[in-house]
Amino acid sequence: MRVLMFGWEFPPHISGGLGTACYGLTKGLASHGVEIDFVVPKAYGDEDQSIGRFHSAGDVEFDIREKSMKEFWDKVKYLEIGSNLIPYVSPEEFERIVSTDILSNQEIEERVFSTRFKFSGKYGNDLMQEVSRYALIGAVLAKNLDFDVIHAHDWLTYAAGIAAKQVSGKPLIVHMHATEFDRSGQHVNQQVFDIERKGMLAADRVITVSNLTRSIVNERYYIPLDKITTVYNAVEPPKVSPGDGDRSVREKVVTFLGRITFQKGPDYFIEAAKKVLDHDRNIRFVMAGSGDMLNRMVRRAAELGISDRFHFTGFLSSEFVHKMFSISDVYVMPSVSEPFGISPLEAMRSNVPVIISKQSGVSEVLEHAIKVDFWDIDGMADSIYGLLNYKGVAELFKRFGKTEVNNLKWDKAAAEVVQVYQDVIQTTTLG
Repeated sequence: MRVLMFGWEFPPHISGGLGTACYGLTKGLASHGVEIDFVVPKAYGDEDQSIGRFHSAGDVEFDIREKSMKEFWDKVKYLEIGSNLIPYVSPEEFERIVSTDILSNQEIEERVFSTRFKFSGKYGNDLMQEVSRYALIGAVLAKNLDFDVIHAHDWLTYAAGIAAKQVSGKPLIVHMHATEFDRSGQHVNQQVFDIERKGMLAADRVITVSNLTRSIVNERYYIPLDKITTVYNAVEPPKVSPGDGDRSVREKVVTFLGRITFQKGPDYFIEAAKKVLDHDRNIRFVMAGSGDMLNRMVRRAAELGISDRFHFTGFLSSEFVHKMFSISDVYVMPSVSEPFGISPLEAMRSNVPVIISKQSGVSEVLEHAIKVDFWDIDGMADSIYGLLNYKGVAELFKRFGKTEVNNLKWDKAAAEVVQVYQDVIQTTTLG
């Protein structure tokens, strides 16, 4: 079986859990004999080539004037999402192009479309432009590659998945790692929501990373439950042994690791830290990550008078994440809405007891973790204090947690995904 897979990032060049999950799953799929053509906006050449063939979208030649591509363009009016999705075209000109089919005009073609597109592969101001370019490249690759099924990870690649399906007629799987409601709460970006819903409506099957996410997809996007399959994430085995960090600090260490955004609940971590420090100052709290709430968290720590006990590290690469866990005594994930959450698994793998919010998908699969409501600052503070001061309790969570997480393997998740592939291929063939 061969899969055309679209992903926005891949290790070692990642900004969060999405790239980590893509790597674990593709590695697991490769172990099941699945051949993968993995498409990223920008490949760097240091990706793990043993698990598949990597295609850098920026290296793919594209010409709208080619007959088959022009015919495809006539089918991709779904790209009209009310904003500047085609590069370098204003919303007004975009509407004119779509409504009058003016792309047959040589002058417009040469000005709008180039032989190759440049991709940053980042999440910057030109993100929507890159999403649309990536979709067109997806169509080109779908025309030229041989594959059985299409797999698109998260909303950034859904347009590419739809394009590939329209060109090839092959079944499409979209993988929902996080919804717009997880990222933004109730104040969703309507454009992103629309892309997510269009992708799931066009897909033959939707994979979600937890039943929590499955419920959101059903209740907020009106996708039928029988179209949605939950496949839980897993964790990669450690490349080095736990405990090899430089434990130069004498104090106990409590760690938060993740994007410092609304979704991850960093403000609740700060408030809980204050309550713990009121009873025990022999603790250092670490907030590792970056995000739009970082400056606010720094100011709040200062207002609470705990800045001397707090460290803000910024974004950490995978190497430093491991070192951070190796010197941590407790890991806390107080997410307001977490579709899954791989970082607690990484912490438990490193013999660190964890506290997670009940509002996280990973809480569905973990037994040996302390679970609290994200808003329950007192409960969070009590849990941190207990794990730091009652050695027997901490050792219990370490021992059983390590065993539990070692049984969460990507091979198992991959086997479930292969079953989804086989189901949609069979259904498409019979249909």
